[in-house]
Amino acid sequence: MEKDPRDEALKLKNQLCFPLYAAARKITGSYAPFLKPLGLTYTQYLVMMVLWEEQQVMVGDLGRKLFLDTGTLTPLLKKMEEHGLITRRRCPEDERCVQISLTEDGQKLKEKARDIPQQVGSCVKLDPEEAMQLYRTLYKILGTNCGEM
Repeated sequence: MEKDPRDEALKLKNQLCFPLYAAARKITGSYAPFLKPLGLTYTQYLVMMVLWEEQQVMVGDLGRKLFLDTGTLTPLLKKMEEHGLITRRRCPEDERCVQISLTEDGQKLKEKARDIPQQVGSCVKLDPEEAMQLYRTLYKILGTNCGEM
């Protein structure tokens, strides 16, 4: 029986998606010990970073920035609101739109999170040049300029 040449493409070692997936899991998992004392999941932390920068954001804009759909965001935001970190409010001009804002407790959490990027960065064994190249490559894959969302 002759081998199909397409079989080579099905080998795990030939998949770009696999090391990308495994590296993403490893890096996001390295956040857990730093986020657990704050009561945040990794995805909640991403939401908080956007809000610490912008103070308030529309759910649709938040989803675009984080590459998440509203079906993922809605229960996440509801839980964050129950924990007193954010408020959700329908826009009077268009009730289909929901605006997310930081509460005072959500703003205070920023101080406790300040060292997390450095702590996690020390777990990643890349020199600054390698890290910047990876950053650019990943945003290229995402189809945006570095950090432009």
